[in-house]
Amino acid sequence: QVQLVESGGGLVQAGGSLRLSCAASGRTFSTMGWFRQPPGKEREFVAGISWSAPRYADSAKGRFTISRDNAKNTLYLQMNSLKPEDTAVYFCAAAQVYGVPTTTRRYDYWGQGTQVTVSS
Repeated sequence: QVQLVESGGGLVQAGGSLRLSCAASGRTFSTMGWFRQPPGKEREFVAGISWSAPRYADSAKGRFTISRDNAKNTLYLQMNSLKPEDTAVYFCAAAQVYGVPTTTRRYDYWGQGTQVTVSS
């Protein structure tokens, strides 16, 4: 049974940092990613990583870093210089696909989400 379990969310002041983790179990995936869903908005791509280079949304470039520890089957998202507009529920997603898709429908497995709140 596949499970993705996120952790690391919380409340942080603007300019601060958080590190999200996503522990996967049941199998490994070629592609894993982070999405977020701000209040009242649709879920959006944040960053993803496959066996090649990572891919970032424009809003994440220069501030967020995605990485994976294949030995631990764990995905990370280091978020620096956080802004109030980064407030959202962050979801881990996984798929066995080529490259790093940015649409939710391309991912087969999802975590339950972790809340990130950035205060001004």
